[in-house]
Amino acid sequence: MIFNREVYFDKVRYSPFGGSLDQKQVEGQEAILGVFEQLTVLFPAIVPDVRWLAYMLATTFHETSQEMQPIEEYGKGEGQSYGKKDPETGQTYYGRGFVQLTWRDNYERADRELSYSDSDSLEWHAENALIPKVAAQVMFIGMYQGWFRTHDDGGPEDLIRYFSLDADDPYEAREIINGDKTKVPSWSNGVSIGNLIKGYHYSFLSALQAAAQIPEKPAEPPPEPDAAHIVAISIITPKGVDVSIKLNGETYGQG
Repeated sequence: MIFNREVYFDKVRYSPFGGSLDQKQVEGQEAILGVFEQLTVLFPAIVPDVRWLAYMLATTFHETSQEMQPIEEYGKGEGQSYGKKDPETGQTYYGRGFVQLTWRDNYERADRELSYSDSDSLEWHAENALIPKVAAQVMFIGMYQGWFRTHDDGGPEDLIRYFSLDADDPYEAREIINGDKTKVPSWSNGVSIGNLIKGYHYSFLSALQAAAQIPEKPAEPPPEPDAAHIVAISIITPKGVDVSIKLNGETYGQG
């Protein structure tokens, strides 16, 4: 699935962005859309759901205060264990990205799942988590596999739990990232975080559905005609006997 950018941005400019988009907001969304469009290449076993993309965009909208760019954790982990420099790598693993990737184990896991190494490594170069394309890949695979939180039943809090053939719950899906869905920010006119993100989700989903395009399969070439076959037949008859053969409606004979 690919998305018509003109249709998509026309719709999201109105809602949820309230009438205007700046270049950074466009570029951040381009990174997220681009990663989703390449999912079948990056992760062949995954059958993507457009609701996942809508919810990731909605989460990014909330987590980045509508900037749609990867951000660093406020305070850079001050007072937290992950805010201290690792003695082996020299890196500090506070939150970075569209969603906050924290702890060395998760940076290493991102390397492993996404095949990052050397200068691309997040574990050894933590600032790479702020590259929009990288942040989009980390957000997708992290939310798909449920890296960030564990459900009460012991399973991962992941996208499939809330968006599948049997589920469609953008309110409860906030549990994938944070357990704050019932909290009501001072600036939200009494709307809880879970319901704020639910509203953003439906705005993004409407735009994505309007912009979605299924690539046409290339026309298959016409089948090649069967190759001609030469068949040699030798007939020996007594002297004086005539032979005739009918082939494809034509009669051939020799006295």
